Amino acid sequence: MALEYQHLGPGVQAVQYALRVLESVDAHRDGVTAEQLSREIGVPPGQLKQVLAMLRRERYLGFVPGGGYVVGESLVLLGAAHRDAALAERLREVLTELRDEVGAAVYFSRYDDGEVRIVDFADGPNAPKVNEWVDFRSAAHASAVGKCLLSQLDHNGRREHLSRHRPARLTSRTEVDDRVLLTKLERQPATVPTLDLQEYAVGTVCAAIPVTIGKTVACLALSMPYAQAHRLRPAVDTLHERAAPVLLTMSI
Repeated sequence: MALEYQHLGPGVQAVQYALRVLESVDAHRDGVTAEQLSREIGVPPGQLKQVLAMLRRERYLGFVPGGGYVVGESLVLLGAAHRDAALAERLREVLTELRDEVGAAVYFSRYDDGEVRIVDFADGPNAPKVNEWVDFRSAAHASAVGKCLLSQLDHNGRREHLSRHRPARLTSRTEVDDRVLLTKLERQPATVPTLDLQEYAVGTVCAAIPVTIGKTVACLALSMPYAQAHRLRPAVDTLHERAAPVLLTMSI
């Protein structure tokens, strides 16, 4: 099951543009037009239109007829005193939207203090989450989430992690050889989803993509029953396309 991508997903570039748009809009408290934004930040009108639509959909921008674009409610909330709670709520909303769009359980994870951490997830009756039969912190070598996070570390960081969490065989497909694991992680392209094809749990397939901003090592992932594996590639394509709101939420 080959999932190949020629370029970095559109999410990262969209977020770079989006952050520049938000900075410019914030400097124009009475509103700013799309034409003026295009001139100020140097983004072509065609691409800017898509970014503005995304920012309005995610409520980071509002629109005042005759006055142009202004700061939206989501950005105001994230800048408020209860930012952490607002951030968690916004992340949950985005994950729920993604779950419904891809028809699979969706996860946002980070590598914090040397451990794999599932920050939040969205599942449902028709999108069951992975049965965590082995602690994810001990199974980074087998899970799509874990491998995606480890692939973003340097060589020494990967070796150090595997020295603390010795690879164990969880299914017949689990790779437990340190050298093979390190070679695969070293060669994992950032533009190609990391897969778990029944390596963590029999009957489940998963895929993860990096959503790193700055020094934060993070990823967005999905899982589905093996019987639905034929949907994995289109679901991952959608995850790539819709990663921008998650990136944006975590970068503000």
